[in-house]
Amino acid sequence: MYIEMVDETKQVTEEMQQQIRDLLEFAAQKIGKEQKEMAITFVDNARVHEVNLEYRGIDRPTDVVSLEYKPETEIVFDEEDLLENPELSEMLADFDAYIGELYISIDKAHEQAKDYGHSFEREMGFLAVHGFLHINGYDHYTPEEEAEMFGLQEEILTAYGLTRE
Repeated sequence: MYIEMVDETKQVTEEMQQQIRDLLEFAAQKIGKEQKEMAITFVDNARVHEVNLEYRGIDRPTDVVSLEYKPETEIVFDEEDLLENPELSEMLADFDAYIGELYISIDKAHEQAKDYGHSFEREMGFLAVHGFLHINGYDHYTPEEEAEMFGLQEEILTAYGLTRE
C-alpha cells in the first residue's frame, strides 16, 4: 500500500509516521486492500475544523476526517474490449488504486489519549485505522455497522500489538 503523508503541524515524528504506515499496511492486508493508495495529513484543530466545514458541513473540529474517493466517471469494459486490449485491465487497476484521504487532528489525539488514559501512539494508531476503515466503506451509523467496524478496528490494533494500556 502506498501512503502519502503530510505533517502540517511539524509534531509527528518520522518514527510515528512509519508506525502508522506499517499499521495501515497491516490493516490493508487484513481487508484485502494491499494494492491501494491513500493520503494522510496531520493537522491541528483549526485546520480539521476548516476541512469539516468544507467537505462535511460540520462546524467543529473532530479527531479525524475521512474522505473516501469515489470516481465521478465509471469506466466499464466488456469482455471483447479486454481480449483485444489486455492492458486495459492493468490501466483500470491503476485508476482504481486511490481510495481516499484522512485528516488527523494532532490536538484531538493528545486530548483523547489523556481522556481515555492511553498513549498518544495508541490514539494515533486508533484514529488512523478508524479513518482507514471509513474510506474503505465501513461505518457506524447503526448498531450492526458499529459492532462490525469497531470489532474489526480493535482486532487490527490488537493483532498489530497496539493495545490499550
